[in-house]
Amino acid sequence: MKMFLTRMGPSSKVIITGDKTQIDLPKNQKSGLKDALETLKDVKGIAFVELDGRDVVRHRLVKDILDAYEKKEKE
Repeated sequence: MKMFLTRMGPSSKVIITGDKTQIDLPKNQKSGLKDALETLKDVKGIAFVELDGRDVVRHRLVKDILDAYEKKEKE
């Protein structure tokens, strides 16, 4: 992530997309997405947008599936 982000030019705009709930790396390997979220949270000029089930525009069951997984994680 650092290697990619440090290649921006003066008039660049960069959008990174990812889902921190769908990281499938081994337990001992840190996610570049999670690391960027933590490291860059206080950097002026960088913003994060987090979407949730209300933003899903798919089959009506997708929201129910997301809700079920969220409920399971809280238990």
